[in-house]
Amino acid sequence: MTVRSQNGRMKIAAVQMVSTPDWPRNREAAARLVAAAAAAGARLVALPEYFCLLGHRDSDKLALAEGAGAGAGPIQQFLAETAARHGLWLVGGTLPVKAGAADGGERVLNRCAVYGPDGREAGHYDKIHLFAYDNGRESYDEGRTLCAGGQPVALELADASGPLPGGRPLRVGLSVCYDLRFPELYRALMTPPCDLLLVPSAFTHTTGQAHWELLLRARAVENQCYVLAPAQGGLHENGRRTWGHSMVVGPWGEVIAVRPEGEGVVLAELDPAHIAQVRQQLPALAHRRL
Repeated sequence: MTVRSQNGRMKIAAVQMVSTPDWPRNREAAARLVAAAAAAGARLVALPEYFCLLGHRDSDKLALAEGAGAGAGPIQQFLAETAARHGLWLVGGTLPVKAGAADGGERVLNRCAVYGPDGREAGHYDKIHLFAYDNGRESYDEGRTLCAGGQPVALELADASGPLPGGRPLRVGLSVCYDLRFPELYRALMTPPCDLLLVPSAFTHTTGQAHWELLLRARAVENQCYVLAPAQGGLHENGRRTWGHSMVVGPWGEVIAVRPEGEGVVLAELDPAHIAQVRQQLPALAHRRL
């Protein structure tokens, strides 16, 4: 099945969730929202960070951790089957993946895996930058339960027909949440340049209110490409409040679509001609010297 749309445009979707401490409920919500995005014509759908679980304690994710690869656990199986069922590219937000014997099961990788229309994993990225924040009222330290990844990852997504005009694959750069604050990661993903940057997230309400849109638009402007940012958005059963505002930003830095809070789907069209026009009129990527 091709992922190409009319006029070379491709409809993309960000799924916003308010995940719970219960994996089966989160699975049902994700399935329903991905189905809604597919019904609306989306050919690439992205779930938010921690779509599968926002537990009462950070350590709750350890019990849900899976091995790496197809068939290694129910979360990855769900993502593969969902991509195949709807014949689309599915960005699986993040899920906890066992880091290996070196960490004795005390920490996991926060992995973003991408599945093709055939249900096969096209590739994955392990979150490099681990969030820590303490303002005296809120305190977070992902390093207690997560191991940092080590490599930037960009994928070229294509099936038999290719998603873009002329059969060119869609080049997608992967990142997760707190990575958004580190522009050097995105520069590393831009050789060659990406068409789309993905940022599945669970920004806190405090930091999101201050910086979320600002950072997303900056990354789009710097790299002259689309940014798709699915997020957790609302008050969770564990008492945490996430900022939401799942968003699609265009290569000129324009906010194309956004959902403030609550579960739902944010839809937009990725237009390769718009990317080319921005890069031709202002060839900033070609002017890089460092």
